[in-house]
Amino acid sequence: MSDEIWKRREIESPCVKLCVIHPEAGLCTGCLRSLDEIARWSRMDPEERRAVMAALPDRQGHLTHRRGGRAARLKRRGGGTEG
Repeated sequence: MSDEIWKRREIESPCVKLCVIHPEAGLCTGCLRSLDEIARWSRMDPEERRAVMAALPDRQGHLTHRRGGRAARLKRRGGGTEG
């Protein structure tokens, strides 16, 4: 049996298995796709997938970075962290 049978000729998913949806932007912080794009990915035709892939690099600027979570909040308030 040939390995060619198991190879797919479709555009691979940009998923990096870091699935967290940014609350304001509505984009996955891992792959930068919207929930709709993630849900429809397996049903998209190759042209639609290429369009999504082409748009991903420009989306990075739409995500605001986290400010450090609990430790940063405590530091801003002057509380520091307890060990």
